[in-house]
Amino acid sequence: MSRSYVPRNGSYVAGISRSRDARVTAGLAALAFIATLIGGALLGLGVEGAGNIAGALAAFDPYLVRVARFTLWQAALSTLLSVLPALFVARALARHPRFPGRGFILQLFAVPLALPAIVAALGVLALYGRAGYFGGLLSSLGGGQWPGIYGLSGILVAHVFFNLPLATRLFLEALQAIPGDQWRLASQLGMSNVAAFRFLEWPALRQALPGVAGLVFMLCVTSFTIVLTLGGGPAASTLEVAIYQALRFDFDPARAVALTLLQVALTAAVVAFLARLGADMTGDASLPVAPRRFITSSAAGTALDGMVILLALAFVAGPMLATVAAGLRADLLRLAGEEAVRRATLTSVVLALLSALLAAVLSLSLAMGRRALMLERRRRPVLEFLTGSGTSFVLVIPPIVIGAGWFLLLRHLSDVFAIAPVMVVTVNAVMAMPFALRAVQPAYDAASERHERLCAQLGISGWTRLSLVDWPGLRRPLATAFAFAMALSLGDLGVIALFGSDTVQTLPYLLLARMGSYRTEDAAGLALLLGVVCLALVLVADRLGRRGKEA
Repeated sequence: MSRSYVPRNGSYVAGISRSRDARVTAGLAALAFIATLIGGALLGLGVEGAGNIAGALAAFDPYLVRVARFTLWQAALSTLLSVLPALFVARALARHPRFPGRGFILQLFAVPLALPAIVAALGVLALYGRAGYFGGLLSSLGGGQWPGIYGLSGILVAHVFFNLPLATRLFLEALQAIPGDQWRLASQLGMSNVAAFRFLEWPALRQALPGVAGLVFMLCVTSFTIVLTLGGGPAASTLEVAIYQALRFDFDPARAVALTLLQVALTAAVVAFLARLGADMTGDASLPVAPRRFITSSAAGTALDGMVILLALAFVAGPMLATVAAGLRADLLRLAGEEAVRRATLTSVVLALLSALLAAVLSLSLAMGRRALMLERRRRPVLEFLTGSGTSFVLVIPPIVIGAGWFLLLRHLSDVFAIAPVMVVTVNAVMAMPFALRAVQPAYDAASERHERLCAQLGISGWTRLSLVDWPGLRRPLATAFAFAMALSLGDLGVIALFGSDTVQTLPYLLLARMGSYRTEDAAGLALLLGVVCLALVLVADRLGRRGKEA
């Protein structure tokens, strides 16, 4: 801060100090909350492991090795099947920046990011299952009865459904970042499409490829709901599903500890690798305006690009349409009148609201703390790093792992199922923070840049500053963070799968229960309801985010 702004009486410096101390305290409180949640889970695992060291060591058996191998194998296959086609789809979309329906396709490719995993799993079953829309066709092609989509094939189809659109948008972002003057120069040099791909497109794709592949691999390694609903049994279980089964079905805490430690080690290695690559681990793909391309495609190239885009469109739209069609066949009026459905809906909404509110408050606190620490004359690099990157640590420990740790810890202290609402709210809030902070941090930094000196001169700090000075610029970003966090919480199954019971049920938990009892029509109706609500929330968040950037 410039000395010319400092009055001789030092009131300006005192105002700065009070304001920054309050913000630093808020940031440290948010960090303490995250540390308590993660530390409590690790404590529960440590206490359980220390109490039965022999059992925990004995759990490192061939079954654990097989589960770990399947976790890595399905993630590697899912990554290959998602990323490789995405290269071609992204290039086809980039080669044709303006055609009717292009904007709709990009919006459609954003929908899987908003759908709860259990809704997408039900759409895959409705399309490719034994009684699905393509069941008869697949049976005739196979020369017998179609066995269904459960197992590795179902997991791969669902993972590609989620990750192909994400990888396509990320690759398209990389391609559209190529400067327009490079395309102009390529046209002046008379480059063909092959040469343009070699010298312009491939370098951009090659640079983005490790980060995109690593992100998709990370999402598949930590996939819980997809594997739980489509795995079909112990032969297709990942580490997270095995943790859930060890606690809820076998009640084998020693095995749960061994599985959890291996899951944390694996996730930490993947996150460290992604951080080294500089990958965006929240998976956001905000597409810039496509530059004008001065190299036209041939008729054959245009036809091939169109075929690639149509195939990708059909693959992504199929499960969505199947979910809608199956949901509309259900008796929605009867479902709406059921007490269990109304209670689960109310529980989901209340818990999601509380979780979203907590995520927004924690994200704002971290943003304020980081900014205040950056403005201090006496630098504290460790605290700056923690407030700026603290939310990344939650990516190392998936929700099911945090839930497992607290499950093991709380079972010695109280009824674990009675504490379910608290666990769902806190874990979902912290897991949504990396996404919420993306919306809040830039807006708060911009507001601070404009008003920091004026607020210090006038002695405005604390709640007065937040409500009168910062709030107008933070309303839309906080609303974006709130809506997105609420959508994530509404569709989450990880924590409630461990802590849910007959007395505490959310919509995803009830949907899973209906699927388990073979009430597929009811499950389809609930999936339609849940998918529409979550999609609406994400669309609201996206609209608010766009308006915030324009403002």
